[in-house]
Amino acid sequence: MLVKNWMSRRLITVDIDASMADAVKLMKTNDIHLLPVVDKEKLSGVVTDRDIKRASASDATALEMYELIYLLSKITVRSIMTRKVISLAPVMTVEEAAEILMKHKISGAPVVDENGVILGVITKSDLFRMLISLTGLPNRGIQFALKVKNRPGVIQDLVEIFGKYEGQLVNVLISHKPTTDEKFIKVYFRLFGLDRSKLAALKEDLLEKASLLYLVDYFENRREIYDADGDLAGRT
Repeated sequence: MLVKNWMSRRLITVDIDASMADAVKLMKTNDIHLLPVVDKEKLSGVVTDRDIKRASASDATALEMYELIYLLSKITVRSIMTRKVISLAPVMTVEEAAEILMKHKISGAPVVDENGVILGVITKSDLFRMLISLTGLPNRGIQFALKVKNRPGVIQDLVEIFGKYEGQLVNVLISHKPTTDEKFIKVYFRLFGLDRSKLAALKEDLLEKASLLYLVDYFENRREIYDADGDLAGRT
């Protein structure tokens, strides 16, 4: 769950004295929107799509094509890059990284060590990849969303119920987002390899301890949605 475990280590950078045309080519060739700028291996800034558009609009208005190509070859990365860089430390957690990206409304940030040397880049795509892995989605299986009273031992009670049915419990997530009643929490379980003939009995056992919010069977592409009273509101 640390940035260093999820960042992209495939470093694509541009030298601070390179041309804007070189930066554009690198970004297009590698399909990236954030290009770190280095000066003697240390991070000096970044070039983004926004920087390119801003420089093109201010310096290339009403030029002929050949003039534009010439201009792009003369404009340096140093003159267009963003110097105030939001960077991340490799030992930050991914949730800290996500909070920083959201706060500054940016799609990614370079990761640097204590000496300012760039180690990698983390983007929203990396965070999506982490989320998919964290939730156990690649295992598919069945996800149960439950609302339970927040008391000591409640998670263990639920885990023991799932254990009776011999499926493999691959993921447990607990939401601390406030519910309508602060005495309750939402818990999400993903179970793999469950005998579907035992599903009805499993739901009955769970309802003795919790309220069902929804059930998604990814293998059979089936969903059950429950209302606030725990009654089945819809099925697809």
